[in-house]
Amino acid sequence: MPWVSLSCPASYTGTANECGRVGGGGIMISQLFILSSKGDLLIYKDYQGASSSSSAVDGLYLKLASLPADQAPVVMEHDGGHFLHTRQRGLYFVISVRPDDSPFMYLDLLNRLAALIRDYCGDLSEDVIRLNFALIYELLDEILDYGYIQTTSTDVLKNFIQSDPVITKPFNLLDLSSVGLFGAETQQSKVAPSSAASRPVLSSRHPQGDQNEIFLDVIERMTVAIGANGSMLKADVQGEVRLKNFYQNCPELRIGLSEEFCVGSSELRGYGCAVRVDSCQFHESVKLDEFEFSRILKVLPPQGELTVMQYQMSDSISTILPFHLFPSLERDPGSSRLRIYLKLRCDLGPKSQVINVRVQIPVPKGATSVSQELSSPDQSAELTPNTQSISWNIPRIRGGSQLSALFKVDVSGCLSLPSVLDLPPLNLSFQVPSLTCSGLQIRFLRLRSERPTPIHTWVRYLTQSDSYSVRLS
Repeated sequence: MPWVSLSCPASYTGTANECGRVGGGGIMISQLFILSSKGDLLIYKDYQGASSSSSAVDGLYLKLASLPADQAPVVMEHDGGHFLHTRQRGLYFVISVRPDDSPFMYLDLLNRLAALIRDYCGDLSEDVIRLNFALIYELLDEILDYGYIQTTSTDVLKNFIQSDPVITKPFNLLDLSSVGLFGAETQQSKVAPSSAASRPVLSSRHPQGDQNEIFLDVIERMTVAIGANGSMLKADVQGEVRLKNFYQNCPELRIGLSEEFCVGSSELRGYGCAVRVDSCQFHESVKLDEFEFSRILKVLPPQGELTVMQYQMSDSISTILPFHLFPSLERDPGSSRLRIYLKLRCDLGPKSQVINVRVQIPVPKGATSVSQELSSPDQSAELTPNTQSISWNIPRIRGGSQLSALFKVDVSGCLSLPSVLDLPPLNLSFQVPSLTCSGLQIRFLRLRSERPTPIHTWVRYLTQSDSYSVRLS
């Protein structure tokens, strides 16, 4: 996804509390491990000599995989122990907990571990972990001393980490080939490549360690439920402003939000369209003395990744929904074949483009094969019997356009009318670059450096689906 360059004049100084130290106190970790989306054990640390056979891990994975994708973290009992997990980028971060301990400390640790892997390896995926397992084990040795939490600060840890990350694709700021998809044709467009921030935060001994770059992501996740008649039943948005800082000894950074940004029932401060959210939370290092009147956040960011702000909207989305789906289900008379016809319409503006669209279509039990008729050759679809669904994959769709698909599903046994009507909702997943459904915009990023070297700041907007379901009956 592209980052749009913002100018950064202005001069402001100040201090902010550094975040990153978890401070475990008497909390002691017994086991910590990372599982792939298929249940492979990628990383495992045992701090108390507890036995954890592969069969026990497999059993735990089966329980984790059975949970919905949007399931909130839960404490799960398995094989005589209690385990807490978070899921990020398809990976399961799991930690053993004691029944009388508060889970929030463990959740904070798992989230910080995921952020540290992104800081030191550049990205978070199964391939990245396999290539950088030595570095991740070195990180765990510094974070946890015999199971006791020491620190999770990127700035502190970089003084002790000696392993170099293995980069899957070298970073090149002049390589704009990956940006053409989003409309950036030339280098003069001042759009950084999509992989610009997907590189590690290196220590000062590396030549890339002195690159003065700051990336700011405004990411929003939509939870939408649409009834069978097309009416909207639910539309929630969870957003966050995430900062990734490659600038060592960064001075105070000022982030200007939309002047029309309001929380709850507070009055509008600007004259444009309102960006009203129900709730808003800020990182503890953020200063809010200018937020009330100027909608400016001040932060002294450490090197690495930091979530500056989180916000939530419920049933008050100011923009239109990106997609409308019109399904039709019919039975072939005298046969056990089900005909599913779908019409997918993108209601965004013609300049917008949605990528990585996937439609999960439920099918009755006993579905054996499927034939398909798709409206364009770049689409694909396949039947997955294990999940009882058809996956319709669309690489990209432009705003204002419409696609269609016809699936003929053969079902073993008798296909009764109730079995067709009792199908679960249909689900969509997608990403919309350069757009926020709330309308939140970043007016500026400003800081002053005493160094003569230039400072590059980039802003990216991204809307993606968290749960976007359409009822079939």
